[in-house]
Amino acid sequence: MSERPLTSPCAESTQRVYARAEHGISRANISENALKVLYRLKDAGFRACLVGGGVRDLLLGREPKDFDVATDAHPEDVRRIFRNCRLIGRRFRLAHVYFGREIIEVATFRAPHDEGDGEAQAEDGRIIRDNVYGNIEQDAWRRDFSINALYYDIRDFSVVDYTGGMEDLRQGVLRLIGDPEVRYREDPVRMLRAVRFAAKLGFRVDPAAEEGMVRLGGLLEDVSPARLFDEVIKLFHGGAALQTFEMLRHYDLFRRLFPLTERALEREEQGFPITFVANALRNTDDRIQSGKGVHPAFLYAVLLWEPVRHEAERLMAEGEGQVPALQQAGASILAEQAQSILIPKRFALPVREIWELQPRFEQRQGARALRLLGHPRFRAAYDFYCLRGRSGEALDDGCQWWTRLQEVDEAEQRRMVEATGRSGRKRRRRRRKPAQ
Repeated sequence: MSERPLTSPCAESTQRVYARAEHGISRANISENALKVLYRLKDAGFRACLVGGGVRDLLLGREPKDFDVATDAHPEDVRRIFRNCRLIGRRFRLAHVYFGREIIEVATFRAPHDEGDGEAQAEDGRIIRDNVYGNIEQDAWRRDFSINALYYDIRDFSVVDYTGGMEDLRQGVLRLIGDPEVRYREDPVRMLRAVRFAAKLGFRVDPAAEEGMVRLGGLLEDVSPARLFDEVIKLFHGGAALQTFEMLRHYDLFRRLFPLTERALEREEQGFPITFVANALRNTDDRIQSGKGVHPAFLYAVLLWEPVRHEAERLMAEGEGQVPALQQAGASILAEQAQSILIPKRFALPVREIWELQPRFEQRQGARALRLLGHPRFRAAYDFYCLRGRSGEALDDGCQWWTRLQEVDEAEQRRMVEATGRSGRKRRRRRRKPAQ
């Protein structure tokens, strides 16, 4: 068993308390429901603090995505105080307090396990059980990154810092708490979290944490494929997808998640790099920043398109038709990808539909073209098709044609498809345009 770091952190840590006048957090920027939870726990005699990403984002002047509470109250205590509470989890016993659609997560302060507790940690260092309760200082030293280990104490509105997180925030540094090798072995997903936070916040990764990612990236191959599906959504739907993608490749982590895609991206076509994934992720960032929706199926369709396209072209070279080739390629690539990341069927089916609809955008005459407009996956497939065009695939200006078809009335739509049919235009062969 790997030795756990900071078994007795209290002896070497220095607490720093930032009074209300020394930080920029205002209760006006905290969720009303989070404040209710904090005050009710305090009034019941417990210590209650806002913690994690909510505190970090407030200190950075960002709007937090959610608000988490840490307390010395045990989960059963929280359930007694809040009738609108549900206890969840086995490895992590948590309390969720429900206020309509908003959920305030309440976690009890935790402590390290005693050395030699075989049930707490597997032989490879991974934590498999984690319900030993402790005090606020022990809880701080157990967290992953120093900037996520800051506590906003509702008793006096101060920020409590045991791990130097406030200074790391000022310097823009993402630093692991403890020995990076031990922390990554405890949970390899911390490598992905490091990339996600660094890309989202624009922080630089501490050199020790960087070195550990490059050296220990193979640990990700032992993480549950089902868990990695959710982690990838967090990585690429945080508003910094393109930067995240580039950082994952820089640290040699992307191939641990998408080995087939990495191999496809290493190739060039007619001397130019494949730009589809980068363009699609840039588009994803633009949509998120504009408040538009994004869907996991579209993300996975993008990330796996290059290996699907190459496999389909191989099958067509052997004499298979275009649509059957796409169907076979999609099924084959999804099955192989499932060894790394398991895509649930409710997402895998839309992914395949997006791919298999692509040839229909080349058929722009008659009722068949008009029927495509009514397909439930039309919009996603259309966006995908247009991204292909902007990435260098020669699609005969098809995106502009389909865009106009959606903008005009029914009479003009009929004239467009009839005119296309009379022109007898043939689709040009695929070519690659120089990357912009």
